Amino acid sequence: MQKSEYAPLVEVTRGDIVESTHFGAFAAAFPDGRLLAYAGDPGLVTYPRSSMKPLQALPFMERGGAETFGFNGQEIAIMCASHAGTDQHFQVLEGMHKKIGISESDLACGVHWPSDAETRIAMKIAGREPTPFRHNCSGKQTGMLAYARMRKLETKAYLDPQHPVQVSIRETLAEMVEMKPDEMPLGTDGCSAPVYGIPLRNMALGVAKLADPRRLVENRADACRTITAAMMAYPLMVAGPGKFDTRLMTAAAGKVFSKGGAEGYQIVGVMPGVIRKDSPGLGIAIKISDGDPGGRARSAVVLKMLHDLGVLDESDLEGLAPFGSVPVKNWRGIEVGAIRCVFSMTKTVG
Repeated sequence: MQKSEYAPLVEVTRGDIVESTHFGAFAAAFPDGRLLAYAGDPGLVTYPRSSMKPLQALPFMERGGAETFGFNGQEIAIMCASHAGTDQHFQVLEGMHKKIGISESDLACGVHWPSDAETRIAMKIAGREPTPFRHNCSGKQTGMLAYARMRKLETKAYLDPQHPVQVSIRETLAEMVEMKPDEMPLGTDGCSAPVYGIPLRNMALGVAKLADPRRLVENRADACRTITAAMMAYPLMVAGPGKFDTRLMTAAAGKVFSKGGAEGYQIVGVMPGVIRKDSPGLGIAIKISDGDPGGRARSAVVLKMLHDLGVLDESDLEGLAPFGSVPVKNWRGIEVGAIRCVFSMTKTVG
């Protein structure tokens, strides 16, 4: 990575001194590929990680997967999720596996403790160990297993990049971001699924098409609408209590869908007619160069962008205050500095 690929997006101050700077890059694009705004290099190739999940669910959905297994909105949303591993998430996944006719042991995502603190503490007190259903990617991989079963394919190697399920995902993803499949560098995600390197502007384009699929063929457009509607209707399934994606989609109430990824990645889709009456949808892709382990930079960037675009107003920002440009306080609660965005974004919409 070259430093010139990134621009300063967020500063953290202490007193009068800038103590830390989060560098990053973003691109905001319309469904026709035009860029509305960018910072850093919009051509930066990086892995979207879990921000890819709504696009990974697309080939299954456009081929009638939800209808085949009778999946409801919550179940569609959790296929696009990095869920927190709550008991509610566990129960939704358990129901999906019954509908598909598979078991939890078929999941190849691995195991980790729930990110939801309340659930994690309760499990430890009760002496319960986590299982694959608690893994944040188990919804995505349940969808992949369902896709394999629907096509009557073997499921043991469903994460192999050459498995027909993964080939279909790669081809669909390439079409959405307007690249050739072999142009996207292959990597392996934390859950062992394939992940692909995509320039920020192309990822923003794919997100814009998800938000506003009017230019797509009918079955793909319908699948995009179903996916985004499920995410916005069931934001708790997409992340979990107190999580940024859940809180943002709850506050925005049908205006945006949001999906974070590891190592400082974030996508946001703004729905048609939100910025102004006749505005097209908008896709946003953000990468924070240092991985943003605490999540403070990308959430602040998202909220500033959405406020500058007129998607969120001051009352919305009040409800999302912990995620925005906020004071830095010490252990006694004394204000000692601030987290603040240091980029500007145009409001022009073509």
